[in-house]
Amino acid sequence: MIQGPDPGKIQTMFNSIAQGYDAANSILSFGIHHLWKQRLIRLSGAQSGNTILDCATGTGDLAFRFKTKIGTQGRVIGADFSEQMLKVAKEKAAKGKIDITFEKADIMNLPYADASFDITSIAFGIRNVADPVRGLSEMARVLKPGGAVIVLEFGQPTLPLWKSIYALYSRHVLPCFGGMITQKKDAYVYLEKSSAEFPCGQHFVEMMQETKAFDHIEVQSLSGGIAYVYRGVKATLR
Repeated sequence: MIQGPDPGKIQTMFNSIAQGYDAANSILSFGIHHLWKQRLIRLSGAQSGNTILDCATGTGDLAFRFKTKIGTQGRVIGADFSEQMLKVAKEKAAKGKIDITFEKADIMNLPYADASFDITSIAFGIRNVADPVRGLSEMARVLKPGGAVIVLEFGQPTLPLWKSIYALYSRHVLPCFGGMITQKKDAYVYLEKSSAEFPCGQHFVEMMQETKAFDHIEVQSLSGGIAYVYRGVKATLR
């Protein structure tokens, strides 16, 4: 079993970087994370009228994208246990007059009924969960049979040259610039370290399989293995 970080420390860390989080993401990824999230949306199969739960929603970037996709007939809930992240998300929703519900919730104990959502998602958050398999199980529990759990997470490139270049950037450049933007360098040292160590590709698929919740699991590598997107379809017969 993969044992994740201490939830209290993670909550404090994300509260501390909430105000600069969006800017840091765009600068440090050169905007590529937007393309990755669009790939997630396409793979999810989201349609008009769907009900969607975005876990570890942070400042709501993925939740807003889902809302654009499913339209006024659909419903999106963005859940996170960082109050400061949710504050930013709510401010963005109010400014844009976007109808999304943002509320505090822990992915390991989601306060929603079984079979409530068509899609559950998490982007760059599952590696920060104390028990990732339990988190995935909870995402599947609140999902309707035949619905999809969609996960976007960092990985580790495998091609030797690309791996070396990315390692140099992520170990030395990313923490420095992340620290400059948010004044919290330690947070970006942790985020880089957790990305480098967290299971990806087939190893993460095996974690999804541990839940015994899915009929089908697929994985796509993004940008040479810097990130991966995973889709698990919930079993229709339990």
